[in-house]
Amino acid sequence: MPNTPPSSAAPMPVQQRAWDTRTRILEAAVACLAEEGYAAATTSRVQSRSGVSRGSILHQFPSRDDLLIAAVQHLATARTADLDGQPERTVGDVDASIEALWDTLHGPLFAATLELWVAAKNNPGLAAALAPPEHDLGRIIRTAIADMFGPDLAAHERFGDLTSLLLTSMRGVALTYTFEPRDHRSDPNLDVWKRLARTYLP
Repeated sequence: MPNTPPSSAAPMPVQQRAWDTRTRILEAAVACLAEEGYAAATTSRVQSRSGVSRGSILHQFPSRDDLLIAAVQHLATARTADLDGQPERTVGDVDASIEALWDTLHGPLFAATLELWVAAKNNPGLAAALAPPEHDLGRIIRTAIADMFGPDLAAHERFGDLTSLLLTSMRGVALTYTFEPRDHRSDPNLDVWKRLARTYLP
């Protein structure tokens, strides 16, 4: 009996299918948060956008907040990977590093994260669940920023203070883009942040 070549439609391994399903769920949840807000990001809405059964969603994420927190962390991991890829063009270049850092505060991650932060203000359970992964993510982001600036600049005694100041300032300015959309690449604060960084890191 002749050998039959494997079918291109052969089913994926169970583990791969489960991972793909999880990714679809999380990406749909991020889109819900970013585009429709926390109140609209229900399990039913995520199910509709992802095309995944309600049972599959509840099997992996027992509660709605579990799902939404995991969704933001999923996208944050992807954005951190983007930061990790920046050093080739930014290492040792203060201006390029500032621009790359500012870019990370625009798009679905910041919008989705902001929705959870605001919701957590009046939701103690959500706040308690959100705090540990946010702290972990903060450490990851600071490490990625240090890699982006490069070892020489990151070793400067003022680098930690500068990073905290930049992140706080950039987040504050980025908030204004939620009600006044515009091209963030032409923001006048970019020049201010660059001058500040060059002053701190001579």
